[in-house]
Amino acid sequence: MSGIVFGCIVPHPPIIIPEVGHGRESEISATTRSMEKLAGMLVDARPEVIFLISPHGTAHYNAMGIATASILRGDLRNWGANNLNFHFKNDNSMVQALQKETQKAGIPLKSIGERGYNLDYGVLVPYYFLGKKVSNVPLVPLTFCWLPLSTHYDFGKSLTNTALKLNKRVAIVASGDLSHRLTPEAPAGYDPQGEVFDKKINDAVAILDAESILNLDSDFIEKAGECGLRSITILMGALEGLEVKPEVLSYEGPFGVGYMVASFVVEKQAETKPDVIDVNDKAESELHPLVALAKATVESSIKGDAVPAVKANIPELRGQTGVFVSIKKQGELRGCIGTFEPTKSNVAEEIVSNAIGAATRDPRFLPITPDELADLEYSVDILSKPELVNSTNELDLKKYGIIVEGKGRKGLLLPNLETVDTIEEQIDIARNKASLSPDDDIKLYRFEVKRYK
Repeated sequence: MSGIVFGCIVPHPPIIIPEVGHGRESEISATTRSMEKLAGMLVDARPEVIFLISPHGTAHYNAMGIATASILRGDLRNWGANNLNFHFKNDNSMVQALQKETQKAGIPLKSIGERGYNLDYGVLVPYYFLGKKVSNVPLVPLTFCWLPLSTHYDFGKSLTNTALKLNKRVAIVASGDLSHRLTPEAPAGYDPQGEVFDKKINDAVAILDAESILNLDSDFIEKAGECGLRSITILMGALEGLEVKPEVLSYEGPFGVGYMVASFVVEKQAETKPDVIDVNDKAESELHPLVALAKATVESSIKGDAVPAVKANIPELRGQTGVFVSIKKQGELRGCIGTFEPTKSNVAEEIVSNAIGAATRDPRFLPITPDELADLEYSVDILSKPELVNSTNELDLKKYGIIVEGKGRKGLLLPNLETVDTIEEQIDIARNKASLSPDDDIKLYRFEVKRYK
């Protein structure tokens, strides 16, 4: 299942982190326990990308914000935690696809950091708990604006559409506290409407009642002194039409600020009627079904259409194995992405994922544009299971591809490449791909490839 696979609402009080709270985190222990439970639920959802919406990042008044920098960093030194430093990878293909999707939907979206972006505590506090077991998952930071709540709701829909078009499993973390005016000692002073506001939000979240949230009176919202309503509204929009199990895990307000932790487990995607590509269609008779699938996937993705469903009852699309998809333009490589070992439930899904990757995520090339599609040629390589070799005598650069492994890194090279003339050269290139020096100890694996053009 691709698309939105999990959502959650989380508070962001720095005091909840032991390195900041120095014992006072025990005063909000219900929130701590819920955040730890939520972390396990996030891991179980197996996201490939995480959107994290923060109220405290760089923001535009009339446009949603998205961090476009490739590397994201942040720390909590301003809160006294000098040894807590964070860095994440962004997902550039997701960023570009979302920019395209929001433009199509008429929703303003601007960058909040192109060359670099310092992550705020609205991101870092939740991620301190949630990121412990998914630290390798790319993070895409988002901020909201002061356009109507309905625009934020529609922005959430764009997140879902983008996830579906890129065929990725996406989690959304809505960072935000509720009322800051629950007690006379609260940071924003006291207002009796703060408690009323928090109860309305808790009740709406518990039954996924987006309409009640969208219809909140603006004066009432102002009196509550909240910071998380727009984050929650974006998440609600993203969950529209999905089969979701909502649950408020905890709520408390010991410091005069409402802290709610809630989960949204997506049990089923919305009922859709996607376009169907029949890879045995006569119009594509000159292409093998695997290649037809790669071609149709790339063309749909680049045009901004939903990736088509697959109609093909052929053995090659069943089972699990590593797959490489290569794209050439006028005989020159234009993109190539693959997997050493299977990462999807079948070969068809592997081809779809790697075809999109070859078109949009190969770091050597810019993403393919619509005006290039007519000039592209595709090939699909199906890899056999790698086997360990003890000597270079067991290699044959025409017959076998190789994997070089060392220091926990791997480099792969496909067989029968025009520019590779010797086994030694094949090994050196694979070694370089793994960033290994000639002196590093390595293991060698060989595999065979069946190529479809």
